[in-house]
Order: sequence, then C-alpha cells, then structure tokens
Amino acid sequence: MVLARFAHIRPAAVLPCATTADVAAALATARRRRLPVAVRGGGHCFAGRSTTTGVVIDTSPMAGVQLDGSRAVIGAGTRLAEVYGRLGAHSRTIPAGCGPTVGITGLTLGGGLGILGRRHGLTCDSLLAATLVLADGRTVEADDDLLWAMRGGGAPGVVTSLTFATLAAPTCTAFRLSYPADHAADLLDAWQHSLPDLDEATAPSLTITAPADPRHATRVTVFGAAADGAAVDLLRRSLGQQPSADERHHDTLPAAKRWLATSDDVHPRFAYLHSEFFRSTVLAPELLERLITDRTPGEERELDFTPWGGAYNQPSADATAFPHRDARFLLKQTATVRADQQPSSWLDDSYQLTNPHGTGGAYPNFPEPHLNTEAYYLTNTNRLRLINAVYDPSGLFTT
Repeated sequence: MVLARFAHIRPAAVLPCATTADVAAALATARRRRLPVAVRGGGHCFAGRSTTTGVVIDTSPMAGVQLDGSRAVIGAGTRLAEVYGRLGAHSRTIPAGCGPTVGITGLTLGGGLGILGRRHGLTCDSLLAATLVLADGRTVEADDDLLWAMRGGGAPGVVTSLTFATLAAPTCTAFRLSYPADHAADLLDAWQHSLPDLDEATAPSLTITAPADPRHATRVTVFGAAADGAAVDLLRRSLGQQPSADERHHDTLPAAKRWLATSDDVHPRFAYLHSEFFRSTVLAPELLERLITDRTPGEERELDFTPWGGAYNQPSADATAFPHRDARFLLKQTATVRADQQPSSWLDDSYQLTNPHGTGGAYPNFPEPHLNTEAYYLTNTNRLRLINAVYDPSGLFTT
C-alpha cells in the first residue's frame, strides 16, 4: 500500500522477492538499468520512501513467523497482523504497534513503539539477529555494529529476515476515553504531568483533533492499554477530568490491538506532519489556541501525543542507533487535506511554537521528506554514517 500523497509515483518495475537470490537479481536489474531502488514491506511511509520511479523490491513474499523457544524468526515481508496471530497462537508476542498492515521490518528499522513499549521497550530493542542483501548482491548476517545500526537506524541493504526475543503475551484492557473539547487544555496539562508516575504497563496516548469541517467541535481522546480496569480507573483519576464516554475491552493482546486499530484503508486525503520528542511539558493553552484559530475548511489538524518513559528510557542514548531515550513523550502534528489542497500555515506555525521546548529529535518512523538526518539520530549520526559507508559505500540505501 502506498499513501495517497505519493500514489502518483509510478515505478519502472515492481519485483516481488521470495528469496535472497531474488533480491540479488532485482538489485542487478536496477544496476544494469541504472535505476533507483525502493524497498516495500508494509508500504506505510510518510515520506514516500516505499515507492520510486525506479525499481521497487517487494518483500511481501518473504512473509512468515517461525518460533523456536523464546526466539522468533520473522520474514522481512511479514505484517503485524500475521506476527501477532502466529505468535499469539503460542501465547508469545513482541512489543510493536497496532496497525495490522504495518510491515515488521520498517517498524523495527525506525524504532517501533506500541502499547507494550513502556514496559518492554521499542520493537528494535528485541531484535537479536538479521539477514540482509547488500547493494552488490552479497548476503550478510548482521554483526554487532550492523545490529547496533539496525536497531532504529535503518538498514544499508534489503533485509530478508529478522530474529526477535519474544515475551509472554499478556491480557490487557484496551480503552478509549472521550472528553469534552472545553477540557482539552486541563487534560493535556494533567496528561503531561502524570506520565512519570504511571505504571509502566499503562500506555495512554492522547489525540486532540480539529475536524476538516470548522463547524464541528474539537475531538479529545485518550486511548491505549493498561493491565486491567483498575489501572484505567487510576489513569482517569490522575487526569482529573470526567470523560463523556468510557469504552473498554479486556482481552488477549492480539484482540486488544485489533480493537484499538484504526482502519488501514487507503485514504484519498494527503497527510503532512512534524514530529518531535520532549523531556518537559509544552504550554497547553497556546498550543490549543493555535490549533483552533483560523481553521481552514477541508483541513483536519491533529496533535497526537505518545507516552514515553519506562523501558523506552532505560538504554543509554548510544546503546542502539535510536537515540531518543530520555524523552517524556512524542508529539506528532499532522495536517490532512484534500488532494487539491496544501496545508495552511498552522502546521509550521504550531511546530515553531513547540520546537523550542523539544529535544531537537524526530521519530524515524514519522519521516519528513526534507528533514535532516541528524534530527532522527542526534549524537549517533556520525557512527551510523561510518557503519553505512562500510556496508553501502555507493549510498544506494543510506543517502
């Protein structure tokens, strides 16, 4: 699946690959025809990097999950619905996201957050081994340096297989709490200040959405998962506001993720975004006033706050390529517009309002087409570049 914003890009060839030999042959075709290369597993790339005018290497035939004790070997083209289904049959799982069609490889290479992350870390933190095909067609097993790079820092080749440490799949209570729009500022303040004291098994995201029709009221939602209903009650008390709706679903982890997942259907509207991490709080009234001021018909504006802390913060910044280990939360700001429309100044203005309070870091899995590499990898950028130069000297995958 290609996001609608990039659907106009037409590849010269889409080459499905079921083996490492297929990948090597596809790369040889691209070299012979002097064409650029893109790799597609899930196809969910906000910067359009899962498509190209050249050769798309489609890894979806390399799908499958093999469980060996507590280790899972997962094919590079596997998507999350299959990962959770296959592992869940053995009461095992890995910490990852909820989108059923998201590709496991792209998620891992960019970090990978989800409802188990505050207790068990990023998806990439569970990565134990990997196989990939380099630009010259050689197949390599990742050594220590390459594994360090692939834990949140992308890959200097086409990944064909990933091996993860799994954990016992818990039951949990998924929840969705809706709040009146006039409580948004107080709720955002309470959410930011409550995160350090929350149990690590409680993962509450917060979205504040100004719909595309300015006549419609702002939507405020806290959603995620917790160990049980009592933990959700505790979260409600810490937020200090009375929700207008309280939906809950206690079940196995795969079922809870399905309940939380939004539609993965291709949407005809175009999404533009900024992301950044924060160690401290942002000023809720100013941010929310800007969200609803001078609303543009056809433009949906959203502030999407993801809780950090817990196991996300336990490794040091240089333990993996993913450096954002001291954040309190992640904020994604998104303007979604019609195909014939450009976002208003709100998106950039709102980012300028919050940016002075951020860490200077952006989330690799929310890529922006023109953002500098240093924003994703901060102080790990130079080491990552050195490793990529060894494995991808031509810069085919890592420019």
